[in-house]
Amino acid sequence: MPHTARHQDDPLTDFTPRRVTLNEATKVVHVAGTGPAVIVMTEMPGISPEVARFSRWVRDAGFTVYMPSLFGRDGAVPDAEEGKAVFQRACVSAEFHAFAMNRSSPVTQWLRALARQAHAECGGPGVGAIGMCFTGNFALSMMLEQAVLAPVLSQPTLPLDDPAGLEIAPEELAAVRERLEQEDLTVMAYRFEGDRFCRAQRFAAYRQALGERFIARVLPDDAARREGLSPFFEQVVASPHSVVTAHLIDEAGQPTRAARDEILAFFRQRLAC
Repeated sequence: MPHTARHQDDPLTDFTPRRVTLNEATKVVHVAGTGPAVIVMTEMPGISPEVARFSRWVRDAGFTVYMPSLFGRDGAVPDAEEGKAVFQRACVSAEFHAFAMNRSSPVTQWLRALARQAHAECGGPGVGAIGMCFTGNFALSMMLEQAVLAPVLSQPTLPLDDPAGLEIAPEELAAVRERLEQEDLTVMAYRFEGDRFCRAQRFAAYRQALGERFIARVLPDDAARREGLSPFFEQVVASPHSVVTAHLIDEAGQPTRAARDEILAFFRQRLAC
């Protein structure tokens, strides 16, 4: 795995950037690896070196990673002021419903089409998907695409104005619940106990909506990395938040590494040919 210092921009040279047009919208998707497809959706404020590092772990576990550029500068270290500006633009973008409970962000339709295309290109039983932070719930909405078999919700943050709100339309949530039951599927979800953006009320709402099909992991705050954070995470996020990226401690015995390994095992279980 290429080593890029976390305080330096990542050139992403081991990914192939592709311009993908779906539903009359074109986005850059960074692709790497072989095997069944996994779609890695970036957290706010974009594809940081740590998001890319997680995608490399997925790639090295035997999957083809599709990492779409949804906001921010690809490969950039999150600067506080630039990161806040990206966040503010996303909040008013028509692609995202940052403050709308019981509505799915329009960009999830594009992501479902990407999952369908990735499955056609890579084969295998289906596709995995992980959303983080701003995109955290998107993997659940993507379950409306039959190809998606392994959804992971990492610190799902939307909607921003209701800690117990779910960023998915009720009829879509019901369809997802029905599919989970019929196909014996599960949803994995992760958050830190003291996360001020993804609180306990949200996981409780998911649990009520999805029952035992929703498998939650709540990590203690002292398991979060504290040193060497980027200015955006130090100054703007300012709480344990990013389970598999900025706040992950890549050491044996650490709960965040265990969470990462569990996610990779989940993808292997669901997507193994």
